[in-house]
Amino acid sequence: MSDIDTPRRPGPWDPRPEDVRAPAPPAHGPARPVDGALDKGQHPLWALVSTLLLGGLIYYWSGSLVIVAAVLFGLLVHEYGHVLAMNRLGMGPARIYIVPFLGGLAKGQRMPASEWYGVLVALAGPAFGLLAAIPFFGAYLWTGQTIWLGGVLAIAFINLINLAPAPPLDGSKALGPVLARIHPMVEKVALLAVGGLAVAWGVSNGSWLFAGFLAFALFGHLRRGAWRPEGRRLTWGEAAKSTVLFVLTVAACVGVGLAALLPGLDTVSEGLTHGARLFEFGR
Repeated sequence: MSDIDTPRRPGPWDPRPEDVRAPAPPAHGPARPVDGALDKGQHPLWALVSTLLLGGLIYYWSGSLVIVAAVLFGLLVHEYGHVLAMNRLGMGPARIYIVPFLGGLAKGQRMPASEWYGVLVALAGPAFGLLAAIPFFGAYLWTGQTIWLGGVLAIAFINLINLAPAPPLDGSKALGPVLARIHPMVEKVALLAVGGLAVAWGVSNGSWLFAGFLAFALFGHLRRGAWRPEGRRLTWGEAAKSTVLFVLTVAACVGVGLAALLPGLDTVSEGLTHGARLFEFGR
């Protein structure tokens, strides 16, 4: 037998039994594991190919290398925001995947321990993703060339679109639990209605990939029996905080977009009008 298996009398340097405390549980509660082995992440070669395909599509649409750089960098920073939140809340180590022609995806190794943590992870992407606009706005201030403001606007746009409460975008994961706290049917009706409008918007503007992706996701949600994952539900206090954080994140995205539009305009109202045109049907 080894030394640790042999019973012995406690020595003078051993702690007294009354001084020994049980370890405190983690502050965020136990994260729920995902079935199967830990995810090793995307193969570097496939990540490179996916990035080139996505960049090529963006260049085909925009014809601007600045927009390509802004969108790719913005997506990376956005997904890294999710990764930081997942790792902080016990869901890591999280990985980033580049999806050809569509964008990015952050994937944790464990499910969130509560809906509140799910809300924080969902909002971390758009909130952190706005930081990607800093170098492009700095380039505009340095050179005075408005082409860099196009990159700022693109970053604000992709983060604001992600906040739309339509499955599987971040907005549905941030606002869905709040609506479900009122009643599960409120969540289903609201998210499906917004999702249907988003699909119609994509079709009317020729964004077939975006519309098809959302339509496929909506169909998958309709087939699911239970929309809310397992885990502790939001309290009313957490629902209120989730709503405030959601509104603040939307306001931050709008503010960054206005910062990109205002140098060429006279008033804030003109900036809001120009920004709203980005979301028009059939533009």
